[in-house]
Amino acid sequence: MVKPTACPDCLRRSWLLAKLAPYMERIAPGRCSLGLLGLSSEDLAQKVAPDVASLILASVEAISEDRLGEELEQAGCWAVCRHGDLYPDSLRDASDAPWALIGRGDPRLLDGLQPFGAVTIVGARWATSYGREVARELGRTLAEARMTVVSGLAFGVDACAHRGALDAGRTIAVLDCGADVAYPAAHRSLWRRICDEGLVVSELPPGAAPWRWTFPARNRIMAALGGMTVVVEAAARSGSLITADLAADLGRDLGAVPGPVTSRASAGPNNLLAGGACVVRDAQDVLDAMLGPGAKTHARQAKATEEAQ
Repeated sequence: MVKPTACPDCLRRSWLLAKLAPYMERIAPGRCSLGLLGLSSEDLAQKVAPDVASLILASVEAISEDRLGEELEQAGCWAVCRHGDLYPDSLRDASDAPWALIGRGDPRLLDGLQPFGAVTIVGARWATSYGREVARELGRTLAEARMTVVSGLAFGVDACAHRGALDAGRTIAVLDCGADVAYPAAHRSLWRRICDEGLVVSELPPGAAPWRWTFPARNRIMAALGGMTVVVEAAARSGSLITADLAADLGRDLGAVPGPVTSRASAGPNNLLAGGACVVRDAQDVLDAMLGPGAKTHARQAKATEEAQ
């Protein structure tokens, strides 16, 4: 197992984002923030906080390597950066990729993680009973098939997908705050369980609070990690559809769960299906789209072989 490591300059980028967060919120509160994250640290600071850019950059540059390590250790976290072996290849080549991922949990979930080995599941926070049931079953069955389920720990579909995956295997929660922050607070027990049995990651430093712009920012990470993004339920205008758009821009497979045409919660997935997204009735549809027919059977055989060794 490769040890998680991150170089100081990449880690300082995470601390810089936290210091620039309120300025980002003022000028780019939503999806428009994504156009800024590919900038160099100097250009980013000048763009969002020109009056204090030099002071903020100097304060971040003054953070010693020892202090960075101490803050991670105190928070129970570790970090990998784009120069390290554990950094996911699915993120590495993106122009706006996080310089570092700060994690809490099992770093082995990143070891060898490839787009075809992970599925991102997103959907409505105020999901219907149908959406919650489908999300949990998708999470469970995909995890059984040795896929890593990626989601965002939000209410509704995200939480159900995580819980289903934890019932059978692997899950990664990508947060819009520090990895040591249970957000939303009502999901503290789920966050703790994922920390213990899976992995929580963020591009922000420990203790960082969420902002409006950090939601689409984390969505780009979720979209990149998954070989397919599946939208379970979403209104016609929904943050979940941002993840779907980003996944499509990256050339990832896109799937959607069909729902009643009379349901507002199914308007988003139904629109995606009308636009050519893969129909997702169950986990087998996902596996067939990503890995080809029979993928589930092969995955179960691999699991049985692994457990026998």
